[in-house]
Amino acid sequence: MTAPLRRDAKLLAGGFLASGTVHLVKPDVWEPLMPDWVPMHREVIIWSGVAEIACAAGLLFPPTRRVAGLASAALLAGVYVGNVKMAVDASRGKSLPLKVAAYGRLPLQFPMLRAALRAGR
Repeated sequence: MTAPLRRDAKLLAGGFLASGTVHLVKPDVWEPLMPDWVPMHREVIIWSGVAEIACAAGLLFPPTRRVAGLASAALLAGVYVGNVKMAVDASRGKSLPLKVAAYGRLPLQFPMLRAALRAGR
Protein backbone atom coordinates (compact mmCIF):
# COMPACT_ATOMS: atom_id res chain seq x y z
CA MET A 1 0.00 0.00 0.00
CA THR A 2 1.26 3.47 -0.88
CA ALA A 3 1.43 6.12 1.82
CA PRO A 4 -0.89 9.08 1.31
CA LEU A 5 0.63 12.20 -0.20
CA ARG A 6 2.02 14.47 2.50
CA ARG A 7 0.55 17.93 2.94
CA ASP A 8 3.79 19.64 1.89
CA ALA A 9 3.86 17.62 -1.33
CA LYS A 10 0.21 18.51 -2.00
CA LEU A 11 1.11 22.18 -1.62
CA LEU A 12 4.09 21.70 -3.92
CA ALA A 13 1.90 20.01 -6.53
CA GLY A 14 -0.63 22.86 -6.30
CA GLY A 15 2.12 25.45 -6.65
CA PHE A 16 3.59 23.66 -9.66
CA LEU A 17 0.18 23.39 -11.28
CA ALA A 18 -0.51 27.12 -10.81
CA SER A 19 2.96 28.25 -11.84
CA GLY A 20 3.10 25.87 -14.80
CA THR A 21 -0.22 27.17 -16.04
CA VAL A 22 1.04 30.75 -15.90
CA HIS A 23 4.17 29.66 -17.79
CA LEU A 24 1.96 28.43 -20.63
CA VAL A 25 -0.68 31.16 -20.61
CA LYS A 26 1.49 34.23 -19.91
CA PRO A 27 5.12 33.29 -20.64
CA ASP A 28 6.11 36.97 -20.84
CA VAL A 29 5.69 37.17 -17.05
CA TRP A 30 8.80 35.02 -16.68
CA GLU A 31 11.00 36.67 -19.34
CA PRO A 32 12.66 39.13 -16.90
CA LEU A 33 13.79 36.22 -14.71
CA MET A 34 15.75 34.54 -17.46
CA PRO A 35 19.53 34.86 -17.21
CA ASP A 36 21.12 36.19 -20.39
CA TRP A 37 23.19 33.04 -20.85
CA VAL A 38 20.08 30.84 -21.20
CA PRO A 39 19.24 30.42 -24.91
CA MET A 40 15.72 30.47 -26.36
CA HIS A 41 14.02 32.14 -23.40
CA ARG A 42 10.44 31.65 -24.57
CA GLU A 43 10.96 27.96 -25.32
CA VAL A 44 12.64 27.34 -21.97
CA ILE A 45 9.76 29.09 -20.20
CA ILE A 46 7.14 27.02 -22.05
CA TRP A 47 8.96 23.74 -21.43
CA SER A 48 9.55 24.56 -17.76
CA GLY A 49 5.79 25.13 -17.47
CA VAL A 50 5.15 21.75 -19.05
CA ALA A 51 7.67 20.22 -16.64
CA GLU A 52 5.98 21.84 -13.63
CA ILE A 53 2.57 20.52 -14.67
CA ALA A 54 4.01 17.05 -15.33
CA CYS A 55 5.70 17.07 -11.91
CA ALA A 56 2.46 18.14 -10.25
CA ALA A 57 0.52 15.36 -11.94
CA GLY A 58 3.22 12.83 -11.13
CA LEU A 59 3.19 13.77 -7.46
CA LEU A 60 -0.54 13.15 -7.25
CA PHE A 61 -0.43 9.56 -8.52
CA PRO A 62 1.30 6.91 -6.39
CA PRO A 63 2.83 4.93 -9.28
CA THR A 64 4.70 8.02 -10.51
CA ARG A 65 5.29 9.77 -7.19
CA ARG A 66 8.89 8.63 -6.71
CA VAL A 67 10.15 9.77 -10.10
CA ALA A 68 8.02 12.94 -9.91
CA GLY A 69 9.51 13.81 -6.52
CA LEU A 70 13.03 13.49 -7.87
CA ALA A 71 12.12 15.38 -11.05
CA SER A 72 10.51 18.11 -8.92
CA ALA A 73 13.69 18.46 -6.87
CA ALA A 74 15.77 18.76 -10.05
CA LEU A 75 13.35 21.32 -11.48
CA LEU A 76 13.49 23.41 -8.30
CA ALA A 77 17.27 23.36 -8.37
CA GLY A 78 17.24 24.37 -12.02
CA VAL A 79 14.94 27.37 -11.61
CA TYR A 80 16.69 28.62 -8.49
CA VAL A 81 19.09 30.61 -10.65
CA GLY A 82 16.11 32.55 -12.04
CA ASN A 83 14.96 33.37 -8.52
CA VAL A 84 18.44 34.58 -7.60
CA LYS A 85 18.51 36.74 -10.73
CA MET A 86 15.13 38.21 -9.80
CA ALA A 87 16.43 39.10 -6.33
CA VAL A 88 19.60 40.69 -7.69
CA ASP A 89 17.60 42.68 -10.24
CA ALA A 90 15.12 43.78 -7.55
CA SER A 91 17.95 44.97 -5.34
CA ARG A 92 18.89 47.48 -8.05
CA GLY A 93 15.37 48.92 -8.14
CA LYS A 94 13.55 51.26 -5.81
CA SER A 95 10.57 49.10 -4.87
CA LEU A 96 10.94 47.81 -1.31
CA PRO A 97 7.98 45.40 -1.63
CA LEU A 98 9.55 43.87 -4.75
CA LYS A 99 12.89 43.51 -2.97
CA VAL A 100 11.23 41.84 0.01
CA ALA A 101 9.24 39.49 -2.22
CA ALA A 102 12.23 38.63 -4.40
CA TYR A 103 14.56 37.86 -1.50
CA GLY A 104 11.75 36.25 0.49
CA ARG A 105 11.26 33.69 -2.26
CA LEU A 106 14.80 32.36 -2.02
CA PRO A 107 14.53 30.54 1.32
CA LEU A 108 11.09 29.21 0.35
CA GLN A 109 12.78 27.02 -2.25
CA PHE A 110 14.33 24.88 0.49
CA PRO A 111 11.10 23.58 2.08
CA MET A 112 9.80 23.00 -1.45
CA LEU A 113 12.92 21.01 -2.25
CA ARG A 114 12.51 19.02 0.97
CA ALA A 115 8.87 18.27 0.07
CA ALA A 116 9.93 17.07 -3.38
CA LEU A 117 12.65 14.81 -1.98
CA ARG A 118 10.31 13.39 0.65
CA ALA A 119 7.71 12.64 -2.01
CA GLY A 120 10.42 10.89 -4.02
CA ARG A 121 11.23 8.42 -1.25
